Amino acid sequence: MQAIRVHQFGGPDVLRLEEAPDPQPGAGHVVVGVHATGVNPVETYIRAGGYAIKPPLPYTPGTDAAGVVEAVGDGVTTARVGERVYIYGTLSGAYAERALCKGTQVYPLPDHISFAQGAAIGVPYATAYRALLQKAGAQLGETVLVHGASGGVGIAAVQIAKAHGLTVIGTAGTPRGLKLLEEQGVGYVLDHHDPGYVSDALGATCGRGVDIVLEMLANVNLSKDLSLLAPRGRIVIIGSRGEATIDPRQAMSRDAIIYGMVLFNTPPDEMAQIHAALGTGLRDGTLQPVVGQEIPLAEAARAHQAVMEPGAYGKIVLVP
Repeated sequence: MQAIRVHQFGGPDVLRLEEAPDPQPGAGHVVVGVHATGVNPVETYIRAGGYAIKPPLPYTPGTDAAGVVEAVGDGVTTARVGERVYIYGTLSGAYAERALCKGTQVYPLPDHISFAQGAAIGVPYATAYRALLQKAGAQLGETVLVHGASGGVGIAAVQIAKAHGLTVIGTAGTPRGLKLLEEQGVGYVLDHHDPGYVSDALGATCGRGVDIVLEMLANVNLSKDLSLLAPRGRIVIIGSRGEATIDPRQAMSRDAIIYGMVLFNTPPDEMAQIHAALGTGLRDGTLQPVVGQEIPLAEAARAHQAVMEPGAYGKIVLVP
């Protein structure tokens, strides 16, 4: 099979398409024929060698994919040959024509969800669900501000929030992204490049403030987020690319809580709850991943450049 291999940490050019052995399932394992692979920003940090976790070299990147089960090992009861599945986590890496997974890393993919959409589920939707419900404890009727709502995690958060009865304020930075949020039924759509967007967000709540902020770029927005919070509001930091300076009094006066999260820290039982809930949403149609670009597997380097560019729009996926 063909797979992307990384032999040294560095820039996108270290992503090389090579021939690799076909994976064989051991006990408890599943081999999935990959039809599409999701590209996540964290994979660029790992590839560059700047992430806390460094896989042994050489390695194949990727945790998210969708495809068809080709083989199962002894003891697997969660998947069957020929079944359409999405993947969250692999043993061999997802940037490849086939992926070796634990039986617990594959989940049914409804027929009405394309493989490209399936590759957009794992990290983005699990991140959004954990941030909004398991960390922030969102309640029916609350208001959530989703920064960067036109990206993969942002769209997931919008859909999950709407499904749970929250009022959504979403920001984006391009006309295309703003239009996408309108199409997704976001109640209040704001351009985060507009200097007045903070005032507009407060205006959308009649000056009360928002209950929850999902923050994708804390080094830029965290101070503003605190000024937007309602009493006992919560901020969940999903992403940051540097340090941030805040006035602690902003948090004190509101009895605010700032949560940090990394999806990989999620305990197994809570991750199982996440994917059970996502499965329900996929089946009933409340969750519909948005794919922004499909890029050939051989051009993984281009995908790594694109995923870090501003103006996020849906999910970037690789197609073998």
